[in-house]
Amino acid sequence: MEAFTELHGIAAPLPVPNINTDVLIRIERLNELPKDQLGPYCFEAWRYDAQGRERVDFVLNQPAYRAAAILITGANFGCGSSREAAVWALRGMGFRCIVAPSFGDIFFDNCFQNGVLPVVLPAPVVDSLRQEAAAAGAGPFDVDLNTRTITTPSGRTVSFPIDVSRRLSLLQGLDEISMTLGRSAELRAFETRDRQQRPWIYNL
Repeated sequence: MEAFTELHGIAAPLPVPNINTDVLIRIERLNELPKDQLGPYCFEAWRYDAQGRERVDFVLNQPAYRAAAILITGANFGCGSSREAAVWALRGMGFRCIVAPSFGDIFFDNCFQNGVLPVVLPAPVVDSLRQEAAAAGAGPFDVDLNTRTITTPSGRTVSFPIDVSRRLSLLQGLDEISMTLGRSAELRAFETRDRQQRPWIYNL
């Protein structure tokens, strides 16, 4: 997993609540494509019309946001089914950080397994960040996981909370399996002690 430490990039405003994983990636695409080819189909129904042409009014098709790496969006982002491919599609589209008042629980967990930082902030703060991202000529935002801050183009700094272990996993580029394997010595020591204390467990 690619580590996340600092991100310097354009933020795209998408003020829509309850964006579900079927909007992020349609289920039939998962039967056709490997994970590293899902990016062009992220937000597919919103990005393209019935003839496959780009919808000029969709924010992520606008020139200012085509290279966005940060998405500032509405509450309950990533709700719906548990498909991890929703995060894969967002990564494929170039997003490394999603800012919202709340997330679907499973989507939130999947972000940390795939090097994406989900930032939860109060709705009024998210609204203010989104307004700044939508301002004409808005420059890049800076997201710093070391200091747990977002700095806007105007120089405003906003702090965000994050679980200690999840922050560490992103900084080190480790998913849950890798973090567990990193404690192999402790696990072996426990098993040695446990064999001595409860030998009957290992004789089954």
